[in-house]
Amino acid sequence: MPSLTVAGVAVLLLSISVAVSLGAVAVPLGTVWGIMADRILPGLLTPDWTTGQAAIVWEIRLPRALLAAMVGAGLALVGASLQSVTRNPLADPHLLGISSGAAFGAILALLHTGLFLGLLTVPLLAFAGALAATLLVLGVTSFAQATGADRLVLAGVAVSFIVMSCANILIFIGDPRATHTVVFWMLGGLGLAQWDQLLFPAVILVGCGLWFLANASRLNAMTIGDETASTLGIPIARFRLSVFVVGALLTGCMVAFSGIIGFVGLMIPHIVRMLVGGDYARVLPASALVGAIFLVWADIAARTVMAPEDIPIGIVTGLIGGAFFVWLLRRRA
Repeated sequence: MPSLTVAGVAVLLLSISVAVSLGAVAVPLGTVWGIMADRILPGLLTPDWTTGQAAIVWEIRLPRALLAAMVGAGLALVGASLQSVTRNPLADPHLLGISSGAAFGAILALLHTGLFLGLLTVPLLAFAGALAATLLVLGVTSFAQATGADRLVLAGVAVSFIVMSCANILIFIGDPRATHTVVFWMLGGLGLAQWDQLLFPAVILVGCGLWFLANASRLNAMTIGDETASTLGIPIARFRLSVFVVGALLTGCMVAFSGIIGFVGLMIPHIVRMLVGGDYARVLPASALVGAIFLVWADIAARTVMAPEDIPIGIVTGLIGGAFFVWLLRRRA
């Protein structure tokens, strides 16, 4: 496992370097590394690059690549944890309506309430929306007495449709001048990444990731069944609710900065379990690494496939995720 971790970190760093290098204006990898080294340790190198190249690398592409890595890691962590406590391989923050709730909260902040809490307004309202959607899904399953794993996903899909309809109403009655920007944001995008905003998703990702990792043994027990977990002294209902709340916090923060990016939480844990097995002490860190690498490359595809146009990254993950979903259904048949 340590060798896999080292290899994963190396691939992630190389992927970020390639993401920074590629674009409408290509920058050689050596120049990318030189600019980053000069920013971290000023005076270490003699600059042989232009001011424009330095601005492209440091101010535009590197924050975007880092945000992509954090969002990919966060969504993969949430997906892996939800698949454990629901014992449903199709569980994903997008399919369970959590991402839609976060989008509703973010749209409410962007179009109607204004940034009354400064830069924290959008992440906080996105978290509130994600949490409300999560509680609504749990309420629907309880009301419909739909305790089965498949029914939980169906309840999530239903809630997702309802919440997105409400979000569309907010867009419809909002400022028409901001509608195009918000609709583009809803499709998923990392183009607005800035250094002064990266601290929020970084702190939430590290905090929630450590909480999930500290509860890896409980997540292992939950995958076996409620009875087994209960005999091990795990408070089933309280722990499951805790996972949903932490998952809503992490999803809400990521959606606030990236828009809706689906299927990452569905795909990555399945791929990781084929590589490292089912122990969550390995699944969680590996999911974070592979999720980060996947979304960095999805963003590269979004920026380069139809260059100079910038395709919303949610379209790219939707195409890949839809095909993966079909493969998963076929595999379980």
